[in-house]
Amino acid sequence: MNSRAIPEAAWAVIGGSGTAGCDFPADAGAGASVLDDQMIFDTPDGVSPPFRLFETAAGRRCLTVRLHGWREGVSRGAASRQVFRVLAQAGVRHIFSEAGVGALNHLLDPRDIVIPDDFVDLTTHRDPEPVAGGNLLIMRDPVCPVMSAALVESARQHGRGRVFGRGTCVVTEGPRFESRAEIRMMQPHGDIIGQSMCPEVWLARDIGACYAALYIIVNHAEGVVRDWEHPLLKEIFERDAVNQSRMLLEALDAVDEKSQCSCAGLRKPSLL
Repeated sequence: MNSRAIPEAAWAVIGGSGTAGCDFPADAGAGASVLDDQMIFDTPDGVSPPFRLFETAAGRRCLTVRLHGWREGVSRGAASRQVFRVLAQAGVRHIFSEAGVGALNHLLDPRDIVIPDDFVDLTTHRDPEPVAGGNLLIMRDPVCPVMSAALVESARQHGRGRVFGRGTCVVTEGPRFESRAEIRMMQPHGDIIGQSMCPEVWLARDIGACYAALYIIVNHAEGVVRDWEHPLLKEIFERDAVNQSRMLLEALDAVDEKSQCSCAGLRKPSLL
């Protein structure tokens, strides 16, 4: 068993494909300093992926972990629960997430930024079990407006495409991409499509944390506008990763912890 103590931190960044092309947060050049690295913890759902602890330029302690991708023998649902058990024990109350996503809305283009305000969960094998338990999770307003506003402002400073402060993310199981027929079915229900927002958006509420996500468009979904090109997707992942990192770090330091949001009131004691 790993007896290492989980460090205290009020902030967390769940890393995805948007920052995979750089060393986050070191490469961002935003004054963040790494305090500890390669921290692995035992949880009731198995051994966690490695965490990094860093401090922002403004002195905020933040845990970060790369949750995008699949570890052999570990389901995405189990990996998510491992991560959120660690975040809960660390005392995390603010969670930023990021990823590269596809465009369902034909008006969106590669390198546009979307900070979603809603989601449709079409995942099927993520073992949707809470980690805190005993909570009634109200998802009418799934993301924190205060944190989202900070992301929008930061994205407008550093983004290379347009920035949209609202939109619906359709979440699919992965790891495969969707068929054209599946995309046609999903288009009336969302603006972007990805594999990361669930279950993390509701697990954040389960542990009492505010949540917001920063998504960069890396391709059009199948059958939307034009066929996507692997070289362009690769280029965005590699060349825009540092920009994505700066957006996250600047937004993290810009959030006013005293600002009022309704997130805490959307978790109630279970009636069952």
